[in-house]
Amino acid sequence: MPRSDSDVTDVVVVGAGFTGIYMTHKLRELGFSVLGIERAAGVGGTWYWNRYPGLRCDVESLDYSYSFDDDIQQEWEWTEKFPAQPDILKYLEFVANKLSVNELFRFNTEVTGAAWDERSASWTIDVSPGDSVRARFVVWGTGILSTPKIPDIPGMETFGGELLTTATWPHSPVSFAGKRVAVLGTGSSGIQVIPIAAESAEHLFVLQRTPSFSLPAHNKPLTPERIAEVKNDYATYRANARASGLGCVTESVGKSFAELGEEQARAELEKTYAYGSPMRFASTMTDIPVDPESNRFTSEFAKAKIRERVGDDALAEKLLPNHYITTRRLCIDTNYYETFRRENVTLVDLREEPLVRLTPTGFETSAGSYDVDMFVLATGFDAVTGTLTRLNIEGRDGLKLADKWGESPACYLGVAVAGFPNMFVATGPASPAPLSNVVVSIEIHVEWIARMLNDLREQGIHVFEPTEAAEQEWVAHTNDITDQTLMRFSDSWYVGSNVSGKPRVQMVYLGGVAPYESALLDVADDNYRGFTLTK
Repeated sequence: MPRSDSDVTDVVVVGAGFTGIYMTHKLRELGFSVLGIERAAGVGGTWYWNRYPGLRCDVESLDYSYSFDDDIQQEWEWTEKFPAQPDILKYLEFVANKLSVNELFRFNTEVTGAAWDERSASWTIDVSPGDSVRARFVVWGTGILSTPKIPDIPGMETFGGELLTTATWPHSPVSFAGKRVAVLGTGSSGIQVIPIAAESAEHLFVLQRTPSFSLPAHNKPLTPERIAEVKNDYATYRANARASGLGCVTESVGKSFAELGEEQARAELEKTYAYGSPMRFASTMTDIPVDPESNRFTSEFAKAKIRERVGDDALAEKLLPNHYITTRRLCIDTNYYETFRRENVTLVDLREEPLVRLTPTGFETSAGSYDVDMFVLATGFDAVTGTLTRLNIEGRDGLKLADKWGESPACYLGVAVAGFPNMFVATGPASPAPLSNVVVSIEIHVEWIARMLNDLREQGIHVFEPTEAAEQEWVAHTNDITDQTLMRFSDSWYVGSNVSGKPRVQMVYLGGVAPYESALLDVADDNYRGFTLTK
């Protein structure tokens, strides 16, 4: 492998999560020289850094796994319906060892910048500590949820207790036992860690600004019968998932609210609610994401369930969301709402008493002071674009990606950026990844990128770059689809509004996984329409 400035490798892949593992394997399989770079000590990506108690994926384990290697999917045994973080990390380590891709990576190595050199038609990637590597192509596999959003709270530096972030949880055990704990944030991370903290904390304060919709996960061990059912015909199961809108099997009845009527619609919602899956619940009726009446009916159903679970109407009212369901992350949980019945749990509604500062002994709101021993930031991520805009990535003529995406996160097909030749962004903005089974979206991107690089090699193409016109056409297409849905009213990380100063732009392709892959393949079949190709 290349190890000095004078060497040029074919492809550098940044990140050793689901994307990096498959991408390096696929490229090596096609005969490319490839170097992986990863800042962590091992593979895992998001699942390496996020280790907080209660962490699980909200996609079922039999779906949230690679499909490209039948030996791997037959050999690996998932134990639960929804996989826990340790199991996902073990799975990725198993796959990396099985494919022998660890040898392709430099671990404990952080990318600090990258610059395109027009003369040599190559990228120089700066890495710590003070080194650099050169490559003809670069694939950013840095993930959509990999850069924590750390709020700027006055007094953070003065807090004398334990200050923790769910996205960078310590690798050594953390105990809540006997402590007064505050958790800031009630999105997916907060909803998972809050019930665990409440079990042993002396007292838990839940600081909520924006309530989320959450459904019971009904997590359970996988039975041998269920595993055998899927594994006996995994190929068909995977094909059905890939041919769907969300990249997983939902078993929806495929009818709208109007077609079902209220009685049958409620029965179908009861069925998907009892199953426990955000993707199944969101797919109960075909028009939940687009029709206000269907969405209202679904929202009211979910709110009634929240009231039942909380058991206190006044408290439940504070926990009820006021946004269209599915326009923010639809969460799943184990005993989240029931946790508020505990005597050692207090909801601090930041809409009623805004957070003012952290103090040496706790935190202060407009209503008064609270003493705590531990303050947990479950405040989410600067999603999709946050990681790459923090790197000094310079494209053609010194164009900085941070500047371009600071105006709008334009990305052709969700995978390539005008002004940045020979560069791929796996699961980039305007791809369906954030609202899909992301492993399927990753496999689609990896396979398409590998095909393109192989095709270009066969044609003697040395440089590719999407045109501005093609990029803007794809952005317009993405926005047109959004405007036909209730996501046009979204106020969440899907549109970047959770980060101050970030442009409010739709970052998710809402046309569905299968139509998206079809669009990618059409471009490839038309000799990469929308790209300039230079020999």
